Amino acid sequence: MAEMKALLEIMAHLRNPDGGCPWDLEQDFSSISPHTIEEAYEVDEAIASGDLESLRDELGDLLFQVVFQSRIAEELGAFDFEGVTEAITSKLIRRHPHVFADAATPATVGDQVLNWESIKAEERAAAGRSQGSEPDPFAGIPRNLPALARSAKLAGRLARISADRVGASPTGTPPPHGEIASHLTAAIAPAENALTRPESDALDREAALRLVGDGLRAWVWLARALDIDPEQALRFVDDETVASVRSDEILRNGNQAGKSRNR
Repeated sequence: MAEMKALLEIMAHLRNPDGGCPWDLEQDFSSISPHTIEEAYEVDEAIASGDLESLRDELGDLLFQVVFQSRIAEELGAFDFEGVTEAITSKLIRRHPHVFADAATPATVGDQVLNWESIKAEERAAAGRSQGSEPDPFAGIPRNLPALARSAKLAGRLARISADRVGASPTGTPPPHGEIASHLTAAIAPAENALTRPESDALDREAALRLVGDGLRAWVWLARALDIDPEQALRFVDDETVASVRSDEILRNGNQAGKSRNR
């Protein structure tokens, strides 16, 4: 694609020590990473706003981040943009054997998710064998994900671990759907106790972290049971609150302005 080739050439020129951009030349993986994360959030914001023209621009900015990091890697002799595209192409083919091979088509979306998890588990195991170590059951879940998003990922992985280890019950494994409500109820009582404690008997920081964390995790399990992204759920109700308060403020300020004119 001519446009992609042009973008790669622009990136190479920006990183050229002879006549390139000083700012771009100073960047490395660590310094550019926050910009990559920011661009991903801006893509999400454009989707939420329903502004497709903005989405086009933000996707371009995110693509540029991929090109930027690929260029840094190429300069280090690690890989290039072509290697990135080859990696995702082979991964998509490998993880869709029902489309690109002779595997049976999953009957439901849930079955498809189970297939993906099984394939990814095999990939992690293969990676562990190639490195001469046991595979990490939580590989691929970055700790610096937003906390709710990470917890949702962990819940899915823990459910998979539980299914693989018949009879095992790892700490934190999401309970059956029927038990989630009781977990939420159980989280309320200690929360009420914490709020009514005298100041002199306040929880220490570790206990408070555990109390809030256990409660939030129970809500994450509920979100998973209802097939809802907890990050999106929280943003949804926060957006409603913001819109309501803004509307009230506009109405209040308009009424005050009207009163001032009538004096």
